[in-house]
Amino acid sequence: MIRSAPRLSLLCLAALSGFALSAQAKEIRCEIESDYDMTVNERSVIFTRESGVPKAIVMRQGRLFVDDRWVQINNDDRQRLLDFERGARTAMPLAHEIGRDAADIAFTALGEVAASISNHPDRTRKSLDKARKAIDQGIARSISANRFNSQDLDKGIERAVGEVMPSVIGDIVGGALTAALTGDAARLERMDGLDKEVEARVAPRAKALEVRAEKLCSQMREMARIDNALAYRLPGGQALDLLEEKPDQSHTTGD
Repeated sequence: MIRSAPRLSLLCLAALSGFALSAQAKEIRCEIESDYDMTVNERSVIFTRESGVPKAIVMRQGRLFVDDRWVQINNDDRQRLLDFERGARTAMPLAHEIGRDAADIAFTALGEVAASISNHPDRTRKSLDKARKAIDQGIARSISANRFNSQDLDKGIERAVGEVMPSVIGDIVGGALTAALTGDAARLERMDGLDKEVEARVAPRAKALEVRAEKLCSQMREMARIDNALAYRLPGGQALDLLEEKPDQSHTTGD
């Protein structure tokens, strides 16, 4: 399940930004996960899930609500909750910027490809512009300085990408096939140098995005650390475990 701010910002957009970022920026691994959806509003940080116990957890100005009641916590945990809430609100504007910029970089790269290869470059650009505006609107609705809703963002991006990507990819693939079958020398020549052209255009922005992505990951890791430090336990003795950082297994090899 995709349920945390960094994973949404960095991985939910992978279908869009992977093309643009793969050659220009190092891979950012920020595997922080949760069984919950997180919503941040003006008053509270809220965690909810459809199954499991507890189903709802609310942090509000250093207080903690679990399922159906406010619970007793010690002073250290009260400060931890305040720090967690502050961290969540700090992360949200950064997640908003990363989401918008990742999409914009990806669409810039796809626009360059479409202009050089597509049989219908104008139509493809219009489709990309439509999807980019839809994603911008979805990000604006779902992430702000004091609000984050993962379900809204997931659905908005999925809908925008699903509506436009099949036709865009079809136009680009069709253009490439046409060039190959007809021996369109001019278009084939443009295709030969396309990788370098796209890289030169998006590389500086991709590097800047990398820096902000690392900052967001650090913020989310700190929130996971605070979560792990909470002394409060559920009635059965379990920790809340709101956020979990997965170990980096990118260099793990099989026997």
